[in-house]
Amino acid sequence: MTWRIVHIKESDSLNLKLDNLEILKKGQKYHIPLADISMVIIESNSTITTNLLARFSKYNIALIVCDNKYLPTGLFLNYGNYHRCGKRSQEQLTWDNAIKQLMWQNIVGQKISNQIQFAKYKGIDDNRLDIMIGLYQQLKPGDETNREGHVAKVYFNSLYGMEFTRDTDDLANIAMNYGYAVIRAAIARLTVGQGLMTMLGVFHCNEYNSFNLVDDLMEPFRPLMDYWIDKEILSQFNYLSYQSRLKIIEFLHQPMQYKSTKSTVDQVMLKYVNSFVKAMNERNENAIHNIALSDFIEVGR
Repeated sequence: MTWRIVHIKESDSLNLKLDNLEILKKGQKYHIPLADISMVIIESNSTITTNLLARFSKYNIALIVCDNKYLPTGLFLNYGNYHRCGKRSQEQLTWDNAIKQLMWQNIVGQKISNQIQFAKYKGIDDNRLDIMIGLYQQLKPGDETNREGHVAKVYFNSLYGMEFTRDTDDLANIAMNYGYAVIRAAIARLTVGQGLMTMLGVFHCNEYNSFNLVDDLMEPFRPLMDYWIDKEILSQFNYLSYQSRLKIIEFLHQPMQYKSTKSTVDQVMLKYVNSFVKAMNERNENAIHNIALSDFIEVGR
């Protein structure tokens, strides 16, 4: 089972050495078994060999490349390694609009429910909570009236102030952008690992977006990241430092309840994606695993 996330801040080169990632840094060599790695995040100005990239693909290791502001800007994933990718693609093409709309209602409903839970946790005014709950109750298949967008405005303004927008360059936004990119990469890795075509979403359908389905599936995890950032970043850091970035990445390995067992966020993500495939093929939107903020907050750390 893969479990390591390798974060590379400084290195001279990354190479393949007997099915190990070899990191050359200031004359020293470090080796990590590829079989242990789920994700590699590179911030440094490093060289990387094509042999290593090919082996990353074989082992379904996601590679994230960051820009000079340390924000993720590129993602490398495996291609066609699922053992029955042709069959899975054919199944995906049969998903009709009715089940897509019902599934989106379920997925975005999970996200809104988690936003409401986090707002309650933060002690948001009851009137604001009532607005969010009322909008949640109006949610319809396909969210044709954009309840998600209306809830988001109330949610973020309640947490960060009425002047807050997602476009500003403050620590909350920068940390959320970084955290959401980590979630997106993790879900993308699992999605291609299941042989799904990432560009074919159930709601997102932007012709210029290669990750429409990933952007659908990651939604319930966003409020969990909001909680993690509020707890571990905003109260302890003044800017997105190296240590704060490591702390955000640690989110994926945090304990989380899965049904009656204690798991980790990345493993719950895997079970969630698997349940999504089963739910879509069975035309039963309720078969997808429910992602609840309470399963993340209440589990012992």
